[in-house]
Amino acid sequence: MKNYIFIAFLFPLSVFSQEKVTGKITDNINNKEVSLAGANVYWLNTQVGTVTDFDGNFEIAYKPEYKKMVISFVGYKTDTISVNSPKRITHSLTSTANLDEVTVTARQKATSRSFIQATNVLNVSSEELLKAACCNLAESFETNPSIDVNFSDAISGTRQIKMLGLTSPYILITTENVPSIRGASQAYGLSFIPGTWVESIQITKGAGSVTNGFESIAGQINAELQKPTLDDKLFVNAYGAGNGRFELNTHLNTKVTDRWSTGLYIHGNMRDTEFDKNDDSFLDAPLMQQVNVMNRWQYTDTENGYVGFFNVRFLNDEKQTGQIGFDEKKDRGTTNAWGSEINTQRFDLSGKFGFVNPDIPWRTGGLQLAYSHHNQESFFGLNDYNIEHNSLYANFLYNSIISDSRHKIKTGVSATYDGYEELVLTENFSRIENSVGAFFEYNFDNLGDLNFTAGIRGDIHNRLGAFITPRFHLRYTPWEKSAFRISAGRGKRSANIFTENQQLFATSRDLKILGNGGEIYGLNPEIAWNYGASYMQGFNLFGRRGDVTFDFYRTDFKNQIVVDWENPSEINFYNLDGESFSNNYQLEFNYNPFTHFDVRLAYKYYDVETTYLSGKKQNPLTPNHRFFANASFQTHQTQKGGNWKFDATFNYLGEQRFSGSENYLNTIGLSEFSPSVSTLNAQITKVFSSNFEIYVGGENITNVKQPNPIVGSDTPFGTTFDTTYVYGPIFGSSYYAGLRYRIN
Repeated sequence: MKNYIFIAFLFPLSVFSQEKVTGKITDNINNKEVSLAGANVYWLNTQVGTVTDFDGNFEIAYKPEYKKMVISFVGYKTDTISVNSPKRITHSLTSTANLDEVTVTARQKATSRSFIQATNVLNVSSEELLKAACCNLAESFETNPSIDVNFSDAISGTRQIKMLGLTSPYILITTENVPSIRGASQAYGLSFIPGTWVESIQITKGAGSVTNGFESIAGQINAELQKPTLDDKLFVNAYGAGNGRFELNTHLNTKVTDRWSTGLYIHGNMRDTEFDKNDDSFLDAPLMQQVNVMNRWQYTDTENGYVGFFNVRFLNDEKQTGQIGFDEKKDRGTTNAWGSEINTQRFDLSGKFGFVNPDIPWRTGGLQLAYSHHNQESFFGLNDYNIEHNSLYANFLYNSIISDSRHKIKTGVSATYDGYEELVLTENFSRIENSVGAFFEYNFDNLGDLNFTAGIRGDIHNRLGAFITPRFHLRYTPWEKSAFRISAGRGKRSANIFTENQQLFATSRDLKILGNGGEIYGLNPEIAWNYGASYMQGFNLFGRRGDVTFDFYRTDFKNQIVVDWENPSEINFYNLDGESFSNNYQLEFNYNPFTHFDVRLAYKYYDVETTYLSGKKQNPLTPNHRFFANASFQTHQTQKGGNWKFDATFNYLGEQRFSGSENYLNTIGLSEFSPSVSTLNAQITKVFSSNFEIYVGGENITNVKQPNPIVGSDTPFGTTFDTTYVYGPIFGSSYYAGLRYRIN
């Protein structure tokens, strides 16, 4: 009995060609060949495909330009095979207990998008992360046009990321699909994940999957960590920069038994040299030291279908900033000198367990468990801020199919617990949040021009109430090498107004909450809808491949906790009364003009506005225009495996609005809008062999610096002191060098 999908795809193609490839897809179970019904068979980088019938047989149209055939089935390793002529093929798939997705491409790219996936996901490989110094996750997006990176203030050295014009609290940031950068870790948590620990990053624009919770609004960033069985036995990365920063990363991986492997990951960084190049009496970059240790265990039992990961991590991070010569023992609590310390200790314990039924490999189950204890003690001048956060997370998932692998389902339940203790200046805030939810997600893929995912979850939250979260993604292919996507989804979250805006403590402003009896700081939860459309078109130009993508996403807030900086003497928090939205347009062009040379260009336009007490205005420090360019080239490898790699990234940011009235801005020496900013980063890597390489690079090579980034630096305890008017680099050029050594 032939599958109707096979007929639907084969008929129109037969008009142009009668040549076909036929074959059979099987599995080897207990040394016995078993036919696989419903396996996916399609040509790579096309939308031409079919599924096997009940006997595992398939038939698919053939053209000479079709070179690679992809064969996939739920619960099995995806294979890509070469086919050079119309013939019969018999191929056996290998069952796998690994729950991670497998992406197959003809040429491994540093970044890639799928033509057949419903969600708009950018996959960033470890190769892309090596294009820059990439000392931590916050610095991993310098070569990526989808994420904006800038400093949150002029003293802490903290990098803030934005997606779709919105700051990181509106992005669900996960580690191996477990929410990790949230709550107390929002401000500095991205700097707590070393770049060398990251195997790959997946950036999802717009509403994410309901399986990961209800908090995602602008999108999701997921970091996959190195696996002990796949990582090098020994890896060492040493880094030093002209700004006084030194780092050392060491990975030690070993196989303990046939099923158990373990890895010890050690990261340390420090800066103990004072710099004040702009002579404002304040450190340009904080003094700091961090020790970060993780022990990771991996269990794999392919025979019985079990896989598991267990992680234990401890972090101690200390930062000191402020005026040159500040002595915490003598000057804290006085007006002798302005200084700040941010000391954080964090403990994480997590586990990820999966099961694949060896007899029914499309049925899988997974359990994710995580616990974290986060304790931050800090002061900013005369302002104290401490937060302690205990968090528990549990998520159970079940995956299966309906009739065949064109119809996939995910369902499960999740639970969270968050306990907060906060000291804000002299006032204590404490609260407990907990929730229980269930979700269901359906994916349909006709192996051709249509693929969509529809999900819904319901949650009961002790402070947000009972609510429903719908999410939808659709991909349609109108013609070859194209993908048109639309998405829509709802997100809801409780805003941690102080920890998410810690730069406010490094100002002289008064803090005011204009509450209305809500459950969190007297405020209501944030609710937003995100809508998106994307079109991607692949092409061949002069015999070389490329693609162009146009995105439009709109985030429409039904309620938002407005952080109002418009009054120069106050920071007001209140529920939105009016309109707040973010419109994001992005045009991206990728091209490979010749072998081993890639070019990426992008232009973004932001239209982000919020209704403040003083009226609807453009969000401060958000440029309307951004232009991005990245070029990378590597020479051919020698017989010993050595080569050269060259990377350069250019960023242009248009003018950005400063908060406050025009009269006030004039009194502190600022205009209503900042000047535009252009920066250039570059790196050269010499690979001597597969075991050893060195790299040198420069950040902000054009030496662009914001003059006088700290307002009122001469009177830090005066009424105009403010470190938050930051629109560009504050340090100037910085050059670095490092080495990587590995034993495979």
